[in-house]
This record gives sequence, structure tokens and C-alpha cells, in this order.
Amino acid sequence: MRYTLLLHYAEMSPSELGEEMLAEGRRAFASYASTLHQAGVLVSGEVLQPSANSTTVTTVDGQVKIQDGPYADTKEQLGGTFVIDVPDLDAAIGYAKQAPPVAWGTVEIRPGAVHVVDGTWHPNK
Repeated sequence: MRYTLLLHYAEMSPSELGEEMLAEGRRAFASYASTLHQAGVLVSGEVLQPSANSTTVTTVDGQVKIQDGPYADTKEQLGGTFVIDVPDLDAAIGYAKQAPPVAWGTVEIRPGAVHVVDGTWHPNK
């Protein structure tokens, strides 16, 4: 079963974090990705650029609206994702507990419904 771990945390610039904290965060994410890979459960992972670099596309009154920046105006933003393939929710929770953002944000676990491989849709099992 595929689960996406959505990593939410307060965004801070490199200058706000400081070099030491930035390096520590990079090491923590690298270690976590290595743990998932070595366990054979990692499908993909991505740390996202700051939400200020995002573009939101919506439809309002039948017109497509393009907005710079995030749609949600909250302190915590989606900072990255890991897609894992594990037997069940309990296993997903076990890996989510190890995610670095648990210490400073939240990790949302969401089961996948379908996934695409080489242009073909596959149900999540």
C-alpha cells in the first residue's frame, strides 16, 4: 500500500535558521531518506522550495485564476513529501514517527488511491 507522508512545518529562511541548524536539517533529511531506502519502502521523496515560490491555479466563477504564492495563509506550509510503499497504516505510522518534521511540525499520512507508471493508472494496493 502506498502512503504519502506530507511534511508540514513553519518556513524559515536560511538566515533565520542559521548555518548550523540548516546543516543539521539536511543531515536529518538525508538520514531519514537513507533509512527509508535501506528498508526498501521509499518510492520517492522531495523537499519543496519555499511556498513563496509557488503558483496556485483555481477557477472562480468559471474563470481560471492564477495566484502567486500559496493558497493557504498559515504558519505551517507543505515543505516536502515522501511516498512509501508499506504493508499497512501501522507501518506508515512507524516511518512517519521517524520523519524529522515530527520534532518541529506535523507529518500527515495519506493513503494513495491510484498511481501512474509509464502513463498507466494503477489502483493502490
